[in-house]
Amino acid sequence: MPTKRINVWSSPRNVSTAFMYAFAQRKDTTVVDEPLYAHYLSKTTSKAIHPVTTEILDQMENDGQRVVDNIIFGDYDTEIALFKQMTHHLIALDLDFTERTENILLIRDPSRIIASYTKIIENPTIADIGIKMQYDLFQRLKKANKLAAVIDARKLLLNPPKVLAQLCQQLGIPFDEQMLQWEAGPIKADGIWAKDWYANVHQSTGFIPYVPKEVTLSGDLAKLAEECQFYYDYLLEYAIQ
Repeated sequence: MPTKRINVWSSPRNVSTAFMYAFAQRKDTTVVDEPLYAHYLSKTTSKAIHPVTTEILDQMENDGQRVVDNIIFGDYDTEIALFKQMTHHLIALDLDFTERTENILLIRDPSRIIASYTKIIENPTIADIGIKMQYDLFQRLKKANKLAAVIDARKLLLNPPKVLAQLCQQLGIPFDEQMLQWEAGPIKADGIWAKDWYANVHQSTGFIPYVPKEVTLSGDLAKLAEECQFYYDYLLEYAIQ
């Protein structure tokens, strides 16, 4: 049986790592953490400073097309291969490969993304947030009939069993209740940046319940959130309920 290849296109500071951990509990699935990160760092003009950049560039494949050929379309001994991806990593790369995989868009309220992201990376731009690219990718994938689902972080955290069960149905794979819990700590698939980004997930044993929080942004960050809001609201209309 050929391997089903699933790209999860997320914005940063989303539930993408927990989502990857959920799929890592499946015996029929191999998960891969942000395989295009080094490609992105080697091509980006963003002034955002990423932790462990040197290590990422030294230890990962920098050529995005080689990542596509050898990792995304590499050989796996499992029925499913799930690739946790950041949408803003899709620069200087032919996107035709996305039409040869299943695709999920993982979205989050931009104000919450920005409030969290700026704790590690200062002064992000709309390109760093990736939500405009999610909107553009949505249009491409919809046209090609290769978009399996849109998942909103809040809706997922409010009811993980329901959202994941519906997602699995749309992907044509069985739902596995093992996806709902995991042991605390890192997993083998973690990228080398995990120590800087994954602290909360490493302390968790499942999806952390959604807690409403007031987010207040000002100045350029508030303008950025406003710029992103249209794209988020559009995509939210298509999210699994």
